[in-house]
Amino acid sequence: MKHFIIGALVAIALAGPAQAQQKIILATITSPTSHFGIGAEAFFDKLEELSKGKFTGEQAPAGQLGGERDLIEGLQIGAIDMAIVSTGPLGNFVPDVYAFDLPFLFRDYDHARKVLDGEIGQKILKKVDDNNLVGLAWGENGFRHITNSTHPIRRPGDLNGLKLRTMENKVHMAAFTGMGASPTPMAFPEVFSALQQGVVDGQENPVTVISASKFWEVQKYASLTGHVYSPAIFLASASMFADLNEEEKGWFYESAKAGVAANRAEVNRLEDAGVALMREKGMEVITDIDKTPFAELAEKASYPVYTKEYGTETVERIKAVH
Repeated sequence: MKHFIIGALVAIALAGPAQAQQKIILATITSPTSHFGIGAEAFFDKLEELSKGKFTGEQAPAGQLGGERDLIEGLQIGAIDMAIVSTGPLGNFVPDVYAFDLPFLFRDYDHARKVLDGEIGQKILKKVDDNNLVGLAWGENGFRHITNSTHPIRRPGDLNGLKLRTMENKVHMAAFTGMGASPTPMAFPEVFSALQQGVVDGQENPVTVISASKFWEVQKYASLTGHVYSPAIFLASASMFADLNEEEKGWFYESAKAGVAANRAEVNRLEDAGVALMREKGMEVITDIDKTPFAELAEKASYPVYTKEYGTETVERIKAVH
């Protein structure tokens, strides 16, 4: 009997940590091996290390739980634990984010990352928390480019009449209207089939997303316009976060930093490798593009959409960062 009691106590002791273990489901719209997926895995690894196994993670990738707007709304009602999303749809919930979506605002990756990691970016990250969301850290999608199945895009006139899928983002849509395209907002999980069926002629995304989505199967031309820098964000559900103690919250913030580092490293890698892969898969990649006329038209059409409502201060401060 004594041995039975000791054995039972040992079993209970061993069962305790297993019962206390919490699995975090992190949703994305991209594949599990994409730049978002790699960021998610780095987040999980760090979180499991810091929590000594109390928290583990699992991806819900490739739009399994919906498009990015669906994911944000799922976080708000507590139906989803975490998500990594681009900032395009986030502006509908946190208007300050629209500043990041202005075309040709960021000079290069170094400029963009300095802004996001610095005072401007961190101030806006805190505003995310006012929307029943928790902004953990800024990640990255990369500079966005145009693909289509009709013809190469070298000058704004080449966009005339093209139906381009864009995110549901009023700044992006105004920019493309100004450049001559017909922007068509659409949730990302629907894009591949829409391209395949000819519902839209093209789309715009960073090399990271073009590669991860294998858009070469339904698109012939890729024009490296770099028209918009696309940040991403590691988000958590406010209701899930409220159940954590201060130390645990610290683990999540620290793990998000590890996720961002891995995410950005993959973006860096794919900027070169992704273009080579696109060519290898049969896409014609156009690089001889004069961006100036694109920028003039896009800025004229889209900047007033933002500045009329929110002023020019944030835009000027972003431009001043060196």
